[in-house]
Amino acid sequence: MIEGASLVGKERIPMLMELNNIEIPRDLIPYEKAKNTKDKNDRKKYVHFYQHDNTFSDILTATRSNMKTLQRFDGIITPDCSILIGQAPCLQTTNTYFNRAVGFYLQKHGFSVIPNIRWADESTYDFCFLGVPKNYIVSISTHGCIFYDFEKKMFKAGLDKMLKTLEPRAILVHGYMPDEIFGDYKNDYKFYRYPSQFEKTHKKEDLDNGNR
Repeated sequence: MIEGASLVGKERIPMLMELNNIEIPRDLIPYEKAKNTKDKNDRKKYVHFYQHDNTFSDILTATRSNMKTLQRFDGIITPDCSILIGQAPCLQTTNTYFNRAVGFYLQKHGFSVIPNIRWADESTYDFCFLGVPKNYIVSISTHGCIFYDFEKKMFKAGLDKMLKTLEPRAILVHGYMPDEIFGDYKNDYKFYRYPSQFEKTHKKEDLDNGNR
């Protein structure tokens, strides 16, 4: 999968290629939904993996056999493998490795790939940004990560470190963008927000129930 990749850091994380054909996605679609949709209008979307890890384990273990699903879309966000506080460091680095390895493999096969960046606390900063070119488009998700005040503080600290380390030219944000986290950065960076599937579903339910 990583044949031809440069491996960076003491963790030997695969380095993604710098591709010039990456554009800001018009929309995102979850992998689980992408596998089942037949709608040709979904073509102008990037597939994301902001779901429970077990819903996309096949893309990690059988990437090649699942490429046909992904080829029906404009590109992908690399897998959002969980990196949790208190998780064993070997699992945190392995999940970062899988994120980049799948992305590199798909790049080699002609896919447009945007790296998903995932961190936990400051103990993960040494490796969780490895394998991503500077001044690239990156993607992050707040969904399920900023419910409590301590989560918001930790997310903002990681966001600040990510922005300074990678200096991305644009940041896709899957989920909510509260000003208490993003307000200090909106004038200096380009953010593009995409509602989570949870938001979309509940908005539809509200409309169906007459709450317009």
